[in-house]
Amino acid sequence: MPKKIDIATTKRIEGSRYPAPFDQPCNARVRQVLGDAAGLTQFGVNLCRLSAGAWSSQRHWHTAEDEFVYVLEGTVTLVSDAGEEILRPGDCVGFKAGASDGHHLQNRSDRDALFLEIGTRREQEDETFYPDIDLHAPEGAVGYTHKDGTKYPAKNPQ
Repeated sequence: MPKKIDIATTKRIEGSRYPAPFDQPCNARVRQVLGDAAGLTQFGVNLCRLSAGAWSSQRHWHTAEDEFVYVLEGTVTLVSDAGEEILRPGDCVGFKAGASDGHHLQNRSDRDALFLEIGTRREQEDETFYPDIDLHAPEGAVGYTHKDGTKYPAKNPQ
């Protein structure tokens, strides 16, 4: 049985599950779920394509999940608590679980950007904070709440 993953047949996730209006900057994001295709359970791997103007996510940080990004094509701007940095093909960045450094990538160029996202799978233990907006992902929860704990309406999973 072949082990090679046929990327063309992997699950594609377009946009985000964020509630409106927080989903808008991420609508032109497409993730291909590579880790699931390999049967990985301890960490996830996604091939992410950002169209011009798109964001990878809202600026966030995780309590229990490490994140690593490796840029393959195009140029993205990393926005973090430390400021802004341009990332080009061959550049990489990582974020340790529990470090309260809100971060995301923005494609401010006029062409697509492509990068690998690799991260720990600890959804049941993880809590995600969004420092710039009224959004929170509580530990083990499916879905989002306001910072005061009020739930946002469920959005169809993608």
